[in-house]
Amino acid sequence: MDRPAARARWGGRPLSTLITRLLGRHAEGTDSTPRRSNPDAVVDCAVYLAGRREPGRPHYADAYARSRRTRRSFVWLGLHEPGAAVMAAVGRTFGLDELAVAQALAEGHRPTVQRHGEVTLLVLRTADYVEHAELTDTSEVIDTGDVMVFLGDRFAITVRHGAAGALTPVRAGLERRPDVLAQGPWAVAYAVCDRMVDRYLEVAGHLESDLERVEESVFARDRRADIQHIYQLKREVVEFKRAVLPLPAPLRAVREQRTGGPPPALHRWFADVDGRLTRAVDRVSSYDELLNSILQARLAQLAVDQNNDMRKIAAWAAIAATQTAVAGVYGMNFTHMPELAWRYGYPAALLVMAVAGFTLHRLFRRSGWL
Repeated sequence: MDRPAARARWGGRPLSTLITRLLGRHAEGTDSTPRRSNPDAVVDCAVYLAGRREPGRPHYADAYARSRRTRRSFVWLGLHEPGAAVMAAVGRTFGLDELAVAQALAEGHRPTVQRHGEVTLLVLRTADYVEHAELTDTSEVIDTGDVMVFLGDRFAITVRHGAAGALTPVRAGLERRPDVLAQGPWAVAYAVCDRMVDRYLEVAGHLESDLERVEESVFARDRRADIQHIYQLKREVVEFKRAVLPLPAPLRAVREQRTGGPPPALHRWFADVDGRLTRAVDRVSSYDELLNSILQARLAQLAVDQNNDMRKIAAWAAIAATQTAVAGVYGMNFTHMPELAWRYGYPAALLVMAVAGFTLHRLFRRSGWL
């Protein structure tokens, strides 16, 4: 037996292999470097390779470093109301300039598309319908917020403000479409736009039901609609318009963007979103016009009601004036007045007053004043 060969093997395995494994286990057991965790503002973070999500939820810096080392991969980082420190750290990691970081921290932006160096910023408004039993002068009907999408060569960062417009369903839906997700970061922009426009159409449907109820109450016989309720609904529709109406221009700019824009495979998907957005814009604009008509109709009804009230008051005042005139004449108590010494003068005066009042009442009823 060859003893050197026997000494080089142990249990049928080369000693060098066993030593390497033992050293590796020892190194793993003595590694004191803690694994980094994402801040609380991070909703989700993942690396996507060729349209498929890589396992795990790494720290955004590690995910970005991994995506830069691998072809056809990018990282999608989702943030919800990040603080200044978190957003500054994210900006340093992904190379965002100071203006982009400042915009991500602010709320109430108008829908727009901007170019910051190699990064494209797409700003959209979110909208959700708030369920309510009945419309009051303080009812919140539309809840709006912001979502900003930063798009780079190997990353997509979504920053959301407000409770409306959660993007978890967007990520889940896009992960079920690897052919679209394989198009890179712009697939995230398409999915977010698609979700926002779908929500606009859903909110518009709920608003239509509210408008029908308000319209019925305005033109009902009892006219239960209060003008304050109509005005509150109009304010909510105006807030919804601010989210929907400015979006077509940025969306067209995205489709026409030549450098750093969406890949050709996504153009038809953005065109589909643009078509549905046009429907949403038309519906919201028509709702605003309908509310203006309802408001004007209610104001006209109030004017007519006030005119009717004034006519009734004037009619009763005329009836009372005849009684006052007769009583005033015979209440002067002059010595020489006709019928002062007549036995039936007082009943005759009351009869004249009653006949005059009855005649005027019939005349006013016939003319529609009473």
